[in-house]
Amino acid sequence: MINIIGSYECKVDSKGRIPIPTGLKKQLSTVDSEGFVLKRSVFHNCLELYPISEWNIEISGVNKLNRFVKKNNDFIRMFMAGVKTITIDNAGRIQIPKDLVKFSSINKEVVLSSSVNRIEIWDKDLYEKTITNPEVDFAQLAEEVMGSIPTPESE
Repeated sequence: MINIIGSYECKVDSKGRIPIPTGLKKQLSTVDSEGFVLKRSVFHNCLELYPISEWNIEISGVNKLNRFVKKNNDFIRMFMAGVKTITIDNAGRIQIPKDLVKFSSINKEVVLSSSVNRIEIWDKDLYEKTITNPEVDFAQLAEEVMGSIPTPESE
């Protein structure tokens, strides 16, 4: 499993290409030859960029769903909508397909934000609104999500 660290601001060129920042390129150097999968996020209007090895782990769980259950089939269809395989070009950029640009409302400025084993690609304004949302109390959320997980010292 890969652990990606950092948030990076970039500018999209007129052809929808995003340069991968050097700090991120170094972290992806062990997996970039395999390629990547780009997809719509389930919960937000952003994109998720998975190294192929991480995508294979993710999709193995989806592939266990019984396709004779309608809601499973509906989920798979929606989960896979817009999924594309992409590579980093020789100039160190990724091409965002037009349908995914439209879904994510990407304009000129984007944020590439680590999300443990994948990278979220956000329109900069949407990203800022999401992380500064006054309706979300991060301290309370952290306690609810992480509060019951044992710390390494307590194990």
